[in-house]
Amino acid sequence: MTAAARARAPARPARFAADPQRRVMIAKLQLAKKQLAMAEDDYRDLLARATGARSAADCSRAQLEAALGEMARLGFTAQPKSAASAARKGAFTPAASKARAMLISLGLMGVIRDSSEKALEAFARRQLGVDRLAWADQAQVYKLIEALKAIANRNGWNQSTEGLADPVWTLKLRLCEAITARLVEAGIAPAGTALATLAAEALGTGGPVMMLTHGQLEQLAAALGARLKAGAKP
Repeated sequence: MTAAARARAPARPARFAADPQRRVMIAKLQLAKKQLAMAEDDYRDLLARATGARSAADCSRAQLEAALGEMARLGFTAQPKSAASAARKGAFTPAASKARAMLISLGLMGVIRDSSEKALEAFARRQLGVDRLAWADQAQVYKLIEALKAIANRNGWNQSTEGLADPVWTLKLRLCEAITARLVEAGIAPAGTALATLAAEALGTGGPVMMLTHGQLEQLAAALGARLKAGAKP
C-alpha cells in the first residue's frame, strides 16, 4: 500500500490492532470448533450467544475469552484427556449432559419411549460405535447431539437458534409447544388449546408464557410430558 493510500485508509479500531494474544485466542477458538466438530452455523451461533458478534475477528480479548469459556462448557479442552482416562474417572462432559437432556426431552414428547441412561448408552452405541458414552471423544458426542437434534426437528421441536437472544429459553418454550401439539393430535387436549391455558393449569400461574422463567418452562414440559404419557393409548 502506498503512503497516499495509507493516509486515505480509515484508522482501524484499537481492538483490531496487532495483538498476538488475540491471534492465539482466535486460533484456540478454531481448534475448539474442530475438536467439537461444530458446523459453521452452530459456531457462529455460539459466538453470537457469547459475544454478540458472529465473527471472532470482530471480538475483543474479553469477548474471545467469553467465547472460549462457552467452548469449555461444551467440553473443549486445549489438551484433551484420553477417552480411557475419562472413563476411568467416570467423567461426563457438558456435551454428554446435553445429550442426556435432549433424550429426556424427546421422551417427554413421546418420540422416544425409553429415555433412561441405558437407552442413551444404546443410542450412543448405534450412532457412534462405542460401548460406553464416556469413551466417546467430544467430536463424537457432538455428532450424537446432532442426531438427537435431527429427531427433534422431524417431530416438531425446532432446534434452530440463529439470532436468538436466549437460545436455551426459546428451546424450552418450543419443547412445551411441541408437546402441546402432540397432546392435541392425540385428542388428549381439545383442538385449539393454548399453551398459556395449559401453563396456568400446570403451574397455577397466569399471564403470557413469555413471562415464564427457565425453571417454570422445565416444570411445564415435565407436566405436559406426564399428561401425554398418561393419556397415550397402550
